[in-house]
Amino acid sequence: MDAPDQMPQRAPVRDVVEYELLFDCVHCGLCLEACPTYLLTRAEMDSPRGRIYQMKALAEGRLDADTDVVRHLDFCLGCRGCETACPSGVHYGALIEQTRAWVEDNCSRSMPERLKRWVVGALFPYPARLRLALAPLRMIERAGLRPMLERAMPQVLREWIDLLPPLNGSGELRTEQESAHEGRRGSVAVHHGCVAQVLADRANRNAEKLLGRAGYGIARLGRTVCCGALDLHSGNRRRARQFARANVRAIRQSGADFVISTASGCSTAMAEYGELLKDDPELGAAAREVSARVRELSRLLVESGLPANDRFECTLTYHDACHLAHGLGIREQPRTLLRSIPGVKLIEMDSSDLCCGSAGSYNLTHPEAARALARRKADAIIATRAEYVVLANPGCQFQIAAELRRRNSSVKVMHLADFLALAASPPQD
Repeated sequence: MDAPDQMPQRAPVRDVVEYELLFDCVHCGLCLEACPTYLLTRAEMDSPRGRIYQMKALAEGRLDADTDVVRHLDFCLGCRGCETACPSGVHYGALIEQTRAWVEDNCSRSMPERLKRWVVGALFPYPARLRLALAPLRMIERAGLRPMLERAMPQVLREWIDLLPPLNGSGELRTEQESAHEGRRGSVAVHHGCVAQVLADRANRNAEKLLGRAGYGIARLGRTVCCGALDLHSGNRRRARQFARANVRAIRQSGADFVISTASGCSTAMAEYGELLKDDPELGAAAREVSARVRELSRLLVESGLPANDRFECTLTYHDACHLAHGLGIREQPRTLLRSIPGVKLIEMDSSDLCCGSAGSYNLTHPEAARALARRKADAIIATRAEYVVLANPGCQFQIAAELRRRNSSVKVMHLADFLALAASPPQD
């Protein structure tokens, strides 16, 4: 195959993507080893460079969006690891999201693929629907019959249910009472998300408690909806914009100085509302204002000078959630918090910022590739001999915990907010 940069430049004939952005890529190949799908297949078309070549060819009419092209584009996790590796500042996340929106409007998929995508789109962004769908499983689990149910289910459903955390947990981990100087650092709204508020709301509540303890006031949001990240990843930009508009209105109405999410993909999506709604005549300016208020939990806690913890003796390792590291550039703040706890020994794992395979709904739509990445991540975690693996995204938490359960590993998987809450008020003997 000819090198992509040797292809003649042509004018776009299809509105696939912001065409000029494609020319930021100089095809150097430094993104290849940072790309999880390229590491799995070693195929050029499963690399960021190869996908940019396909985007350009689609835009110029030199390539038709057949089954193979759609497969390569769908196979991308959207982790944005390539953006960190890229010396030219290619906005790959924007490019793949725009291309997927075009594919969604102009291409067809097989019936099984359409069904999986429909289930994800109809269920996950809506907490009430998700709670209703999980209610029977919650009762089955309470009766101790979940393992039996999983064995009896078809493989596809068994793999989906395997990713779910225990549904009858013990509730939130308690922290100290909120600071008496509440609000002296400004107010923070915690966006509870869609899937997160159903399956990992303890992290939301613990984040609020930790922020209160650090001197922030907690602003309560009114009616919020999904942040739109799932739709952006799957190409449904219309609904993503609808969700973004609702959230922009709610966040502005709250009066919060800052807004955070305990799901890193949601934080990144909200931080990019200004771009997503840039052409909205009513809310374009408000969206940019809201994007400027987006922060991340560990950043706020580090900036506050959170009071020192009592000793909490343990060894742990830290997994960098993709959108936290590559989308928001947050790497050191979580590590600073963890190292500040007396008795905690932080052991770095190999390739801590390589995607675990969760990637929103990727582990549901591409289970084989997701499992391969989960195995790689679990190998790295186990090699550290840590007692805990701490991370800052519920999707990563579910994905990694499921793989460690398959191995009967004793490593505990905890969200950063939950671990900090536990260390602030450890169980008494």
